[in-house]
Amino acid sequence: MNNSKYWIKIGLIGFFSGIINGLFGAGGGTITVLALTFILGIDQHKAQATAISVILPLSLISGFIYYSSGFTEINITLKVALGGIIGSYIGSNALNKIPSNYLRKIFGFFIIIAAIRMVLS
Repeated sequence: MNNSKYWIKIGLIGFFSGIINGLFGAGGGTITVLALTFILGIDQHKAQATAISVILPLSLISGFIYYSSGFTEINITLKVALGGIIGSYIGSNALNKIPSNYLRKIFGFFIIIAAIRMVLS
């Protein structure tokens, strides 16, 4: 792949992931996983692990802006974060135990369920 085209794709993936994450408070990782697998051809395991690493700085910036604007329920945030820390430890350790084809199907299933819930709400 042409080096400049590669960097443009990487930059656009980051840009759109950041917009989605900032606008909706979630979804940047989903965009990142889809883009890394379908646009850059990265393995599902690596795409999901990379997306988590990418989301950290995006979430810190968005979280700070949300908090500064008074949108964050800090008491709930801390409680959910504690559960999230435990769940992320378990989930990240389980990632390598799930074959890529199942991982992609599970990921797709959750995207479909989320989409249906959003449309019907």
